[in-house]
Amino acid sequence: MNHSVRRGRRTRAAAALLAATGLVLGLGACSAESVDKTVADAVDKTVDETYEVTYEVTGKGVDEIQFHGGGGEAMEPKIEKVASPALPWKKTVKLRGIMPPAVTPIAVDVTGAEVACTITYKGKVIKKAEGDGMLAAGGCIAVSPIVG
Repeated sequence: MNHSVRRGRRTRAAAALLAATGLVLGLGACSAESVDKTVADAVDKTVDETYEVTYEVTGKGVDEIQFHGGGGEAMEPKIEKVASPALPWKKTVKLRGIMPPAVTPIAVDVTGAEVACTITYKGKVIKKAEGDGMLAAGGCIAVSPIVG
């Protein structure tokens, strides 16, 4: 076989390989765009969806309760406060999207504080914490129930 025939076959093989690579990469880009659009649509839907949770705090020695009440941005929620709350304390709030439900009882004198908190969604407790001096325990913070 002469050199020009071999060179021609190699050129055609290289061209076919390049075309196949381009096709694979092009299809990959299309499916990546499709996946990105699906994820973006799911995030948009989740961010706009609202849900209700009920916070409860029981015990004694609580000086303040801080909680996410639905204001602010999803990942920077506005923290609402109740000073000198009467216990047991209960509040239902409407949150939006990926905003995490959170309630934190704060006791200045942790030696006398005995506290429990819960977050309930659709009748089911999704987070519960209890102990002496809730500030040390961190309160109750949950993942948005509509996300996961």
